[in-house]
Amino acid sequence: MAASVRHETRALLRAHLSAASSYRHLTRHCPICHHLLRLAMESAQSAQRTAQASQGAVETESPARA
Repeated sequence: MAASVRHETRALLRAHLSAASSYRHLTRHCPICHHLLRLAMESAQSAQRTAQASQGAVETESPARA
């Protein structure tokens, strides 16, 4: 799964670099830029959810009694 995401991101980066090298490349109108931004936002949100879930699990555990 991670390898396919990495492959897709690399392909998008190659396409973006190809498009960005041309004259009059506008980032806000570029579908590659838009897709890369969406991927970055999704990965940041999932990482944040994972961190919150693991923190919540630690807080709900009761302390061990001796």
